[in-house]
Amino acid sequence: MKIVTWNVNSIRTRQQQVIEWLQTNPVDVLCLQETKVIDQDFPRSPFEELGYHTYISGQKSYNGVAIFSLSPMQDVSSGFAPILGEDKVGDFDIQKRLITGVVNDVCILNLYVPNGASVGSEKYDYKLHWLKLLQEYIKIVIDKSPNLCICGDFNIVPEDRDIHDPEGCKNSVGLSDAERQALQEILKLGLVDAFRQFTREGGHYSWWDYRAAGFRRNRGWRIDHHYLSLPLSQKATSCIIDKSPRQLPKPSDHTPVIVEF
Repeated sequence: MKIVTWNVNSIRTRQQQVIEWLQTNPVDVLCLQETKVIDQDFPRSPFEELGYHTYISGQKSYNGVAIFSLSPMQDVSSGFAPILGEDKVGDFDIQKRLITGVVNDVCILNLYVPNGASVGSEKYDYKLHWLKLLQEYIKIVIDKSPNLCICGDFNIVPEDRDIHDPEGCKNSVGLSDAERQALQEILKLGLVDAFRQFTREGGHYSWWDYRAAGFRRNRGWRIDHHYLSLPLSQKATSCIIDKSPRQLPKPSDHTPVIVEF
């Protein structure tokens, strides 16, 4: 079973790239972030013609997540409220950033963590609160789902080896102590970084800035992750970053990350 996470930075802009990638890489599940389109305008048909069931949670121009699965999914839900309740979640589900479902006895949580804009900003505080809700959400889900894959664009660099210039970027959002600590508190629930299960060295990234020849110079950040529950991590056989879509004309600034069991 192969599960892929990919921030496509607009599915309508990148539609043909995703179609061609799936034709070459017919994976079992594709989790997309930053789809940037409301549900009724999502281009489902081309992906359904490839044999995928499509599960969508989108909004206009911003955010948006989706899961494509070759097999039908069960227990599909969007947002925090189905697990945590609307009173606790408040307006945090207005932004479409989380969708989950179960396929082949694997619970997949696809998420797009807020960027946070800048350390100390209102959007940064929103990000930290969102991560706290995510921690509470996962704490409940992981008890019910021993085979759990949490994947997506986390907008957090876990360690200094996951960024091209940790010293020069140390004041950037995505590297702050509070964000990294919030991620570690989530991982303490019993989750394993799938990529680091198989690759220890630095220099591997999933996002490169469009500016200053970021990709050509490999000035990247590893912010797109698969985190696996312990039982599922023991079944994993590989986790790789496929840089080929980033080499295409007008690509997303992110590239796919693939975990296999």
